[in-house]
Amino acid sequence: MNPFYRLRSFFALATLTCAAGTLAAQDLNNDRLERIKTTGELRVCIWPEYFSISARHPKTGELEGIDIDLAHAFASDLDVSLTFVETHFGRFIQDLKDDRCDLAMFGVAITDQRKQHIDYSEPYLASQIYAVTTRTHAAISEWQDINQPGVVVSVQEGTYMQGFKQHNLPETDMLVVRNPREREQTVMSGQADLFLTDYPYSRKVLRFYDWARVISPTAGSTDRPFKYAYAIAQEQPAWLARINEFVRQVKNDGRLNAAARRYDLLPAVMGAQDN
Repeated sequence: MNPFYRLRSFFALATLTCAAGTLAAQDLNNDRLERIKTTGELRVCIWPEYFSISARHPKTGELEGIDIDLAHAFASDLDVSLTFVETHFGRFIQDLKDDRCDLAMFGVAITDQRKQHIDYSEPYLASQIYAVTTRTHAAISEWQDINQPGVVVSVQEGTYMQGFKQHNLPETDMLVVRNPREREQTVMSGQADLFLTDYPYSRKVLRFYDWARVISPTAGSTDRPFKYAYAIAQEQPAWLARINEFVRQVKNDGRLNAAARRYDLLPAVMGAQDN
């Protein structure tokens, strides 16, 4: 065969293969709800170190938290089995795109940047940002003390707090860590003056850390509360509609409040009227 025609045939085949792959991905997304019902399995991405949201109990090793309970409730509503897929904030978007899970249920904050890559359900929780420092820190005792030159703020990579620090605390320096436990370590060791967290994790700080002081934001000192939702890969309207139906149901039938009360998150719950 003429080399020119052989090359042209190769590119034509490659184009068809890519097109077929794209169509297959679109079919997968469009038929996801039907596939879940057919396979009898719901795959939920979680981050298993998120206190009160989706965490592994340190003694029993069992998963617990509001989104663990609600994931079980959703699987029950769909009449399918439930499989948890472990991920983290730096990776979950790619996991959704790669079809490692059907949705992410671990308090995913809604941000404009993430909206470019994933679709969100209706929100179900909301939180302000809180600062955690030591009880003995001489210079930081209230929110107004934070945004000063020389203050080092520890944040976890890939979380809402990383962008929040850049926009709301511009005078401070930022120390980015990968493992959430490193936030506490940087403050206790003196590498950082404080770390930023949300309402759910602040409950853990108050419960377990006798060395720590939680600083609440004052009125007008931060942006409006950010919201949490569930996340899926884009272009799945039928699947997103079913997830939103579930979110509205648990808000109205009391299951969201019951789970939130179980994990001390009731003040963070968003009702149906808050969307």
